[in-house]
Amino acid sequence: MFIDLEKTERNLLVSYAMKSKIKKIINNMNLSRVRFWIQLFSFVLFVYGGYFAIDLGSKLPIFTCPYNEQSGATCYLIPLQHQLSMPAQILLGGAGISVIVGLVTFLFWFIFLNKAWCGYVCPFGTFQDWLTSLRKSMGIRYSTYTQNQFERLSKIKYVLLAIVLLAPLLMGVGALGSEWSAAFCQICPARIISPMFSGDLSQWKIDFSTKTSMILTAIGMIFAGLFLVGSFIKKRFFCFFCPMSALHFIFSKFSIVQLTKDGSKCSTCGDCYAVCDMQIKDIADDVKSTNILRDDCILCLKCVAACPENDALHFDIFKIRAFSSTREGFEKRMGLHKPKGDSGE
Repeated sequence: MFIDLEKTERNLLVSYAMKSKIKKIINNMNLSRVRFWIQLFSFVLFVYGGYFAIDLGSKLPIFTCPYNEQSGATCYLIPLQHQLSMPAQILLGGAGISVIVGLVTFLFWFIFLNKAWCGYVCPFGTFQDWLTSLRKSMGIRYSTYTQNQFERLSKIKYVLLAIVLLAPLLMGVGALGSEWSAAFCQICPARIISPMFSGDLSQWKIDFSTKTSMILTAIGMIFAGLFLVGSFIKKRFFCFFCPMSALHFIFSKFSIVQLTKDGSKCSTCGDCYAVCDMQIKDIADDVKSTNILRDDCILCLKCVAACPENDALHFDIFKIRAFSSTREGFEKRMGLHKPKGDSGE
């Protein structure tokens, strides 16, 4: 009996030591390198998946645009607009079930990553990060928004989400004509830029078939130009205006992953805010909220990696801490960590 107890105790100690070791490896990891490879894999999968006969469906919570014929999936906003544009009597009938099924499918994908779909998977987000890297390699300084500008601009995503939802509904009741079909897609820069990744420049044009189409596609051209210029000089420029980001935030509390904060351990040093591509001040200033995820957050976790305080910020899966801020991890990522036995002499 004593032998069994000793064996059980030894097994528990080994298990605890193994878990502690794994946790330390994760908390001390080079997040930038991990994120780079995930983004690269996701970009190839969703932009060029068609070359490998990959089709992950049409309800993805990212900008993976079917105007790029080689894409491996389709952005949810496209089928959503088509479904909502059905005549009202049909939409309110049996066809309404397809809208519910589509939303449930979207949520099924979304709950696993929350807004990390933006920070790690979305091809359009990754492309912006690559433009930022290009700018940095050229030694060009990036621009920032004032807090007042930030608060005003961050509301635009909800205006665009309203266009996504209301334009097709107005079509369904006959208030708008068929030229308003998928109105947001006509002004979306992804429609124009995504096909370029496969060498297709055919979307760089204005549709003169109707006055409405001409106006919408002209706006799309302008937005595409603003996207390329803006993303070069401002980190994650388009993400401030992305209606998918707004839709994400509406359902963010239902996700199994969350970004949380222990304000009692926060020193308000501001390191997290300094590395935030989205300029979210609450990540540093709010020491009362536990759920620190905000509507502009892309859940890239750079704030967690940059925090020098143990467990002040952490990324949780099913409320279990999967990646936490630690002093050791911070020092290692900053190149300040000294191996044991190294006195520095």
